[in-house]
Amino acid sequence: MKKVVLITGANRGIGLEAARQMKAKNYDVILTSRNADEGERAARDLGVSFHQLDVLSAKSIDALKSHVETEFGHLDALINNAGILIDRNDHILDIPEEKLRKTLDTNTYAPLALTRAFLPMMIAQNYGRIVNVSSVLGQISSFNDYTPAYRLSKLALNGITIMLADAVKGKNILINAVHPGWVKTDMGGAEAPLGLDAGARGLVWAATLPDDGPQGGFFQDGKRMDW
Repeated sequence: MKKVVLITGANRGIGLEAARQMKAKNYDVILTSRNADEGERAARDLGVSFHQLDVLSAKSIDALKSHVETEFGHLDALINNAGILIDRNDHILDIPEEKLRKTLDTNTYAPLALTRAFLPMMIAQNYGRIVNVSSVLGQISSFNDYTPAYRLSKLALNGITIMLADAVKGKNILINAVHPGWVKTDMGGAEAPLGLDAGARGLVWAATLPDDGPQGGFFQDGKRMDW
């Protein structure tokens, strides 16, 4: 039976490249995105499954969970890749509350909601790999006033990763955070030094860890980083 991976925000960029690499590893890939037209097109071109997902909607997450249960019966890996960066020009003293809440909802609470939705499936089969796509901007040691909402969202996501890993201690479910690097994407910009292949590689590594792999860590390209 082929293993199944679900990737959020995978209609382009790092998520799409991770889907390509996971397919190359013979996984059944469920590509998700909020924009149905873009997601369907990307999935069709890649030859994988697609399901629309609004990570901010509990109803949409429930519908996705039902789809996975009905069509696949199990889920082996979840890559929480969907995220936003909308506060490049804001500062902690003046950032609109709406931006702060939207960023935290998308980058922090949504990965937690998706993990909580799919963990029971993984616990039932005593196997699962969960990857939270984080950032060095979430490292407390590097904190400053640049992109305050994004930094807070990734700092909190790192904390949630540690908590989730502790919650499944003793089970064959490995939950880690991964920094893909500064990658040439819509978010990273054209000046970023890394291509999509390099950026997705660390996500795929964490999604396919062996049973004795690391748990509750923060990594880039398979190398452990400080929180």
